[in-house]
Amino acid sequence: MMDYIGLILVGLVVGALARFFLPGRQSMGWAMTAILGMAGSVLANYVGIAMNLFKQGDFLSWVASVIAAIVLLIVYGMAKNKPVDKNSAN
Repeated sequence: MMDYIGLILVGLVVGALARFFLPGRQSMGWAMTAILGMAGSVLANYVGIAMNLFKQGDFLSWVASVIAAIVLLIVYGMAKNKPVDKNSAN
């Protein structure tokens, strides 16, 4: 149970840092911030550890987590704000 709480807290911190470093306004709540932070952290740690770039818990893993969360935040913003052309379905 504590592992899940820790993952949520790390995700919230990483997501908040990603939103802080990304310029502009991101309209999302704390839950989506935590989800993007968790996804960025898991993705960055999986790739970084698989490539032997760092170990889990190193400072570099935190930096990679924030960078991955920023990338996911950009992708999320692009997907959310994508205009829908209603005439293209005809």
